[in-house]
Amino acid sequence: MSAGSTAAADASVQWSPDGDYDLLQTLGILLRGNSDPAASIRRDGYWLAFTTPDGPATLRLSPWTSGSGTVIDAAAWGPGSTAAIEGVPALLGAGDDWSAFDKPAFHATLPPLVIEARRRNKAVRLPSTLRVIDSLVPTILEQKVTVIEARRGYRYLMYRHGTPAPGSGTFAPAGLLVPPTPEAWLRIPSWEWHKAGVGPQRSATVMRALRSAVALERLADLPAAEAAAKLQTIPGIGVWTAAEVVQRTHGCPDSIAVGDYHLAAYVGAALTGRRTDDAGMLDLLAPWKGHRQRVVRMIGLSGFRKPTFGPRMTIQDHRSH
Repeated sequence: MSAGSTAAADASVQWSPDGDYDLLQTLGILLRGNSDPAASIRRDGYWLAFTTPDGPATLRLSPWTSGSGTVIDAAAWGPGSTAAIEGVPALLGAGDDWSAFDKPAFHATLPPLVIEARRRNKAVRLPSTLRVIDSLVPTILEQKVTVIEARRGYRYLMYRHGTPAPGSGTFAPAGLLVPPTPEAWLRIPSWEWHKAGVGPQRSATVMRALRSAVALERLADLPAAEAAAKLQTIPGIGVWTAAEVVQRTHGCPDSIAVGDYHLAAYVGAALTGRRTDDAGMLDLLAPWKGHRQRVVRMIGLSGFRKPTFGPRMTIQDHRSH
């Protein structure tokens, strides 16, 4: 980032991680596909758009290497720029502590595949966005459908009801969008959900959850397990949805997406060479309670590919009904 562009920002900060750091590997979990309208990866940095309590913000994160290691230049524009900059350390994983996971005694309990993956991926952190609604809505859209369907619907709703990010099309990437506010989500009519391919059960869950939007955002201040439990008191939100949310909002190192269509079979195949179900997956991961999400993340980064078993989940198009 040049000095001129830093000065042009409404707020900025530099953050230096302790140890190895990979920005894209860390923040990749936040992207809703390569065409996420609220994010853009360019040569000049990783761009994000979101709403803060003070209003919308565009955030650019630009990594560079100094003599002492990686430095992240963060610059923000818009009414929410100060709040966006204040959240940068958590977003980049400043509070994510792998020291217990990396102890030799703990490593001695891990499968070789996980140990090797961690050895090759010391630069990854678990990010904490602290933005519950921005994580919750697209996660609800992913309930019981394929990722392709869910992301197609999310993009449609974003293009129709998102708003241009501060600076979009000038200094920020063209087409960068801020997700709808809770009030805007609640104003979306039923036929728009239908056109997006979002069935009435999922759209009703979004509406039900966002009627308590203020209480939802306060969940960011609670421990991850407590926040997940409170999310599950909302009808239509179960353990899978809650886990997917707190993995992103809290950087939770232990939450497991029980009920995922593929995860249990994938973990079982990686750790034992055999498929398993959710109960079997939890049994396999039990020795590493407190770090189960770290183990799963390392399996994902190991390059392991699960053998294909049986039919794939069918992609459905609800828009024609």
